[in-house]
Amino acid sequence: MLTTGKGSISLYMQIKDLLTARVGKGEWLPGSIIPSEINLAQELGVSQGTVRKAITELVENNVLTRRQGRGTFVSNHDTHRALFHFFHITDNKGLKVLPDSSVLHCRRKPASRMEASKLRLAVGTNIIRIERVRNFSAKPTMVETITLPARPFGDLGRVGNYDLPNTLYELYEKQYGITIHSADEQLRAVAASRHEAKILKLEVGTPLLEIERVALTLDKTPVELRISRCSTRNHHYQNTIF
Repeated sequence: MLTTGKGSISLYMQIKDLLTARVGKGEWLPGSIIPSEINLAQELGVSQGTVRKAITELVENNVLTRRQGRGTFVSNHDTHRALFHFFHITDNKGLKVLPDSSVLHCRRKPASRMEASKLRLAVGTNIIRIERVRNFSAKPTMVETITLPARPFGDLGRVGNYDLPNTLYELYEKQYGITIHSADEQLRAVAASRHEAKILKLEVGTPLLEIERVALTLDKTPVELRISRCSTRNHHYQNTIF
């Protein structure tokens, strides 16, 4: 129920919350078109301008996407979004290209204390741990360890299940109905371990850039911990702040 009056949440914010809830509950699926502003305004008994303001904020937050001449759609994951919204590694010439990936391991294990803390799980809860190498121009440049809570991801990580796509967020969305909407990242400098040095063809102890990312659903539930360790010989982290 919408409320008005002194001390109440502004009307457009209430509309925004209602629309967000519809996306979160799966009433509007990723990639689907939502009703027009006029239809939503009529349904909710508010002005079209109020609906437009709410939708504009959801577009700015990457929950919805406007397509010229076609309407407004629920955002979904594709290569373009993976590259420009979630990937921040650029070569030294300023070129950003999604790297290829080679999976080394994809296994189910009990969560470590750190993994459990990051994903808000009980210690020992089953998780899926993926290790992969990411290659830029056929050169191994990044080692990634990806941790997922096992329960939402069906048979992923069982014996022989190594056939994973390059852009995992598309897989989560299309196969398991889990959409990543935001992420928290931390950066730090670390020294290459013997294992990482062998994969990346570096000296043990070479400085690497570590990117720790916790990926979140629309309701801020953490569903992926990703630790990427990147050689900075020819690449760097770049993020534009608006």
